[in-house]
Amino acid sequence: MNYRFSRHAEEEMARRGIPAEMVQDVLAAPQRVADDPSGCKVCQSQLDFGTGKPYLLRVFVNETASPAIVVTVYRTSKIAKYWSAQ
Repeated sequence: MNYRFSRHAEEEMARRGIPAEMVQDVLAAPQRVADDPSGCKVCQSQLDFGTGKPYLLRVFVNETASPAIVVTVYRTSKIAKYWSAQ
């Protein structure tokens, strides 16, 4: 998928300590893809950020733009909340 990062997504990745490589890996091979009410696709995977605790990395992508735009990115420990909502 061709995509670019919005300024907001870049700022949030820096603020939250989420490496661009992890985001690229999720975009290349997400474990799950969901639709968000905002119209974005949410690519998500369970990952270890080096703490031994799994987190869910969620990447919101606006696919109507060309190239697609990564709107925002965050990680959460509330895996069941977003994983079972599929």
